[in-house]
Amino acid sequence: MRRDEVLGLSELAGMGLGGFTRRVSEFQAGIAGRAFGVVGPVGAPFRVAYDAISGLAYGGVRFALGAGARAVGAVATVAADDRPLDGSPAGRRALGVLNGIYGDSVARRAPGLATPMTVRVAGRPVPTTPADLAAAFPDAGDRLVVFLHGLTETEASWDRRSQRHHGAPGTNYGTLLHRDLGLTPVFVRYNTGLHLSDNGRQLATLLADLVAGWPLPVRDVVLIGHSMGGLIARAALHSAGSGTADAGPWTPLVRDTITLGSPHLGAPLERGAHALTGLLARLPETRPLSRVLAARSVGIKDLRHGTLVEADWSGRDLDAREAAAHTHVPLSDGARHFVVLATLTRDPSARTAGLLGDLLVPPLSASGDTGDDDRLAFPPDHVTRIGGLNHFDLQNDPRVYRAIRGWLTARDGID
Repeated sequence: MRRDEVLGLSELAGMGLGGFTRRVSEFQAGIAGRAFGVVGPVGAPFRVAYDAISGLAYGGVRFALGAGARAVGAVATVAADDRPLDGSPAGRRALGVLNGIYGDSVARRAPGLATPMTVRVAGRPVPTTPADLAAAFPDAGDRLVVFLHGLTETEASWDRRSQRHHGAPGTNYGTLLHRDLGLTPVFVRYNTGLHLSDNGRQLATLLADLVAGWPLPVRDVVLIGHSMGGLIARAALHSAGSGTADAGPWTPLVRDTITLGSPHLGAPLERGAHALTGLLARLPETRPLSRVLAARSVGIKDLRHGTLVEADWSGRDLDAREAAAHTHVPLSDGARHFVVLATLTRDPSARTAGLLGDLLVPPLSASGDTGDDDRLAFPPDHVTRIGGLNHFDLQNDPRVYRAIRGWLTARDGID
């Protein structure tokens, strides 16, 4: 690992050990508080002494554990090399999960482990300078298809079960679209633990630089996002259109967007986690568990309602029980927009399909169908429902690819 990665891991270890000790202290204090409450005023002097002694003891333990973890990290930097942690598939997966669950904290406290938004080729970052792009894409064409992975994932997630589905490892929607339609695939990796709006602005900047530095004049761009990735694509188009990000030369080039199981109306699992956080916070004994749950990344919390606008979260308590602000972001003009959604049931029209969805995202959220004026205007023939798949199967499946290829083949300008 690199030196900054070693220091980042030691910093996170110190934070984790300190946080664990603090939660144990709070849990014990909650139980003690209940007991002293039963005893009544006669126990007040004993409670003062207890609080002072336990506070001093736990404070000393937290300091020792944190200092110890950082000291170990400092010593370990001596053996650090220049090979990055994401140089191996296992390291990339670990960083993807870490950034997804705690990405905002990682960016603040251990930036060496944070995943910057970058174009990736064979797992390596590619700067968007003309020389670097020309070297990384020797067969570059003038039509681009940009892939955006989902929460806790990396660009390697698009290769899911490629041997089983296509008979060859590394075969994905990008390689198939290049073979069949001549589109040049561009895979992006990003920190999925950041706010959706922040990632949207970063993507807008990246796409502007990508188009400006591309070896050929770009004729058009297709954006394909799985899960959170589809929301990031919408956030980028919104930020460019609203002026919160530099629109650059790329926005008029976006002819199509395709979202695969994206929670446009929010994810029930995150809404459940939010409700549980509030429920656990009501009692002193369970409040430490509430704080542990509340430590999940802001990227995850944005999935509660599919929050794409900074004003909806800036200056607000994301764990508050009151209803959160939510700005309706319509589909951007000038492009066609498509959806592929999955259901666990083999019949996507079955009554239970709406309840189970793809395990994580229900059909109404994936299709943006609120039934009111805030619904997303996906035409019926722009929504494909596939039964017998789960949320992660959408990343690489022949039936999903047939839908994608069919839409893009029918588009004007592609033979």
